Amino acid sequence: MAYKISDACISCGACADNCPVNAITAGATQYEIDPAICISCGACADNCPVGAPSEE
Repeated sequence: MAYKISDACISCGACADNCPVNAITAGATQYEIDPAICISCGACADNCPVGAPSEE
């Protein structure tokens, strides 16, 4: 199951910097995860200072 970024996102980019498959991009108001690319490894959640990424 792919991860999703909640509204808690502060757009710091830590999740995108640590995604091994480059599934995360900057959106208009927060970062977004492409579920078609996400491998559900949890690297984004492990590196987010506010816990915004979580499994759907």
